[in-house]
Parts: sequence; structure tokens; C-alpha cells
Amino acid sequence: MRGYIWAILLTSLLFLPGCDQDEPAVKVDLSKRQNKTFTEQKEVITYAFLPQYSHTVSYQRQHLLVEYLRRETGLNMKQIFPNNFDEHVEMVGEGKIDISYSNPFVYVKMAHSFGTRAFARAVEVYGKQNFRGQIICRADNQEIRTLSDCRGKRWIAVDPSSAGGYLYPLGHFMENGIKKDDFAQIDFAPGPGGKQENVVLAVYAGKYDIGSIREGTLDVVANKIDISEIRVIANTRWYPGWVFAARKGLKPDTVAKIKTALCRLSNKDPQQKEILSAANIFGIIPARDKDFDAVRELADRLDMDL
Repeated sequence: MRGYIWAILLTSLLFLPGCDQDEPAVKVDLSKRQNKTFTEQKEVITYAFLPQYSHTVSYQRQHLLVEYLRRETGLNMKQIFPNNFDEHVEMVGEGKIDISYSNPFVYVKMAHSFGTRAFARAVEVYGKQNFRGQIICRADNQEIRTLSDCRGKRWIAVDPSSAGGYLYPLGHFMENGIKKDDFAQIDFAPGPGGKQENVVLAVYAGKYDIGSIREGTLDVVANKIDISEIRVIANTRWYPGWVFAARKGLKPDTVAKIKTALCRLSNKDPQQKEILSAANIFGIIPARDKDFDAVRELADRLDMDL
């Protein structure tokens, strides 16, 4: 039976069409071939938020803004996350960060060293164009009642380049006759990112007597600690708010698109208000480099190198 089936199959193959040796060859005209075109990848425009908070908080605050800029400008915007203040500055200098959102002191350093230029700045959530630092202690610390009581105490600050978290409070101390040498120690918050929160947590835990932060930080840690246990000893004077700046060499039309989109954001539009609120910003206004001369004057008074 099996032999019979094989015989049928072989017979069927004889009747299948084959390639006749006399069959004419088909000519292929290679001049008419089509080249497949590949869509070029859009140039990436990198955006970074100075890492005063953890990367998680930085993302939560800024990703809606970055997505908005991507939609409004048509640019391929990408948020990146430097680990600390120094790395942020270095990456701007190396051209790895195109658009920087930083405190004004870091900005003037980058402008001085790398030719970075401000084009917009933030209006704070309370509607002011400026912001300030705060000096804090535990609410139950009976030894500290006034600013002068901070003499001889252990101070934790955010970073040597932090405006609200160190330089503004240092200027405030000096204006009130308190010098750096008057403190038992001055330390800076450890680790990449999250430094503002770490200052509050260190004071809360009693590791330091006083801390310095930018105003608004207590709201950020309200889900971690009872902030009624923290007391604000003093607020510094007001200084220019956070700044959006472009690295040297970034195309002017690229900067113009981003500036226009940022300054168009309005709290009167519900969707745009969500973007601004997430970023802890009330609004965004145009800026010029000379807006930050007050910060340069403070750096001179503090004998800080730019």
C-alpha cells in the first residue's frame, strides 16, 4: 500500500510545471530600482532641573513641562538628571545640557565660565518674581529663639552652590554680624539629589541644630515628617527667581521657540495651570543676564569665586 502511494506522488511530480531550458530569461533593469529612505532622528534637546531634590521629585515637577515644550515647539525635548550641582554645571559646560533650569547663583557661575545665557525666569507660586532662603531648627529647641542664638551651633546646608539653601542664608547671617567662624561646624547634605529634603530630615532627627533651605521645601517633605516640628528662625531677603538658560552655541531659533512656549503658559488655562503647579511655578517671564547682577554682588560680598 505504501509503495502504491509513493508511485502516485512521483507520477504527479512529472506533470508539475518546470523551468524549461529554452525559456527566455527575464531582464532586470537595475536603473529603475528604488532606494528606501529612512526617517532621520530629530536632534535631541536636553533639559535638566538643577538637582536640589531627588530625581523622583525632579521628574514629578518637570516632566509635564518638558512634554508641553515637546508638543508646542516640535523639538525633541528630553529631561536628563545630573546627580549633583557640580555635575549639572559641568554638563552645561560640556554641551550635554542644552536648557538648564537652575538657581540664580549656579546660573551666574555658568554664565561666567561657559557663556550660558538666561532667557526666562520663574515667578514663584506666591506670585513673586523673586525667592528667598530660610533658616530652620526643631520647634522644641529651647536654645534657639533668635538668629543670634545660632552662634556656636551645628549648621547643615544644602550645597556650597545652593542659593536659597546656603548662600542667601550665609549672606543673611553676615548682614547680622554672624560669620562662618561663629558656627561649631558647617556641613552640606550628602548624596546625589534630594539635598533640600535631607537638610530638613537631618534637623528633624536632631543631627544638626540648624539648617538652611529654600522657601517651599517644607511643603515637599510634608508627607515624610510632621512639619509642625520644624520652626523657621528667619527668612533671608528676596533675590531673583530660578532661571531658564541656554548653553552657549544653542541655535537662536531653538531658544526663541522654547522661550515663547514657556512665557505663553498661563494659570488661567486649566491644563497649563496643572503644568505650572506641578513645577511649583506661578508663571514664567522673559529674563536678561543683567537681572542677576544682585546675585553677583552677593557673591562678591561673600568672597565667592564664580
